[in-house]
Amino acid sequence: MSDRPARSALYIPGSSARALDKARSLPVDIILFDLEDAVTPDAKEDARSALTGCLAEGGYGARQTIVRINGLDTQWGADDAKAAADMACDAVLLPKVNGPEDVDALAALVPDKPIWAMMETPLGILNAAAIAAHPKVAGFVMGTNDLAMDIGSNGRAAMTTSLQLCLLAARAHGIVALDGVYNAFKDEEGLRTECDEGRAMGFDGKTLIHPAQVAICNATFGPSPEEIALAERQIAAFDAAQSEGKGVAVVDGKIVENLHVATARATLAKAKAIAALEAS
Repeated sequence: MSDRPARSALYIPGSSARALDKARSLPVDIILFDLEDAVTPDAKEDARSALTGCLAEGGYGARQTIVRINGLDTQWGADDAKAAADMACDAVLLPKVNGPEDVDALAALVPDKPIWAMMETPLGILNAAAIAAHPKVAGFVMGTNDLAMDIGSNGRAAMTTSLQLCLLAARAHGIVALDGVYNAFKDEEGLRTECDEGRAMGFDGKTLIHPAQVAICNATFGPSPEEIALAERQIAAFDAAQSEGKGVAVVDGKIVENLHVATARATLAKAKAIAALEAS
């Protein structure tokens, strides 16, 4: 799995010149340039052309740039993919992935780009492990709105199994996993609650629909000062214990052993990567 930060992933309409420009200054980890849901049918081709030029112009710093194309079963998908193959982006995001054969189809069109998969159909969820195992797949993005519609749910609780299946598949195969969007972009407390839940479940970050959601998302999915301080103390205590010939240490009345030290080192590495991104 990439060690690049993935706390926040903001959808940006490929048809909006203003949004494309504003994204250059937003403190997000990933920009999801959208040619699918955020672009009306009559604007698809113009959006594709505009996005190609915008990415060539650059200015997005160290943020990951990922282009969500239209499905290959649509009239725009193949042309989107062929254009994305030459775009100055980090990866291509494919909607409604049902199985590894869908990834194969896109890989044939974007042979030199990593592929991210939208996990938003019942069949895709059931095939999550096979999709994550595909050598071209670098990340999962949960499409909770489409998934809720397909399973007939109007609540997040009903999607818990789907979220966990995708997380297990992502962790088994070392790829990034991003939680779905929170639609009420003015509801800060609701967003914070869902971000807390997503982080507790194990997601690397969350997809967002509005710049106003970025700060809460970054704060939740990034290590807090307290977590960083604890990680440093755990590593120091464990190193001291090992120098004395002991296999475990104790910090704040809790045992610290190898697995805790590995988590602590990952926390510090994440904090370092975030600091480097924010400084770029």
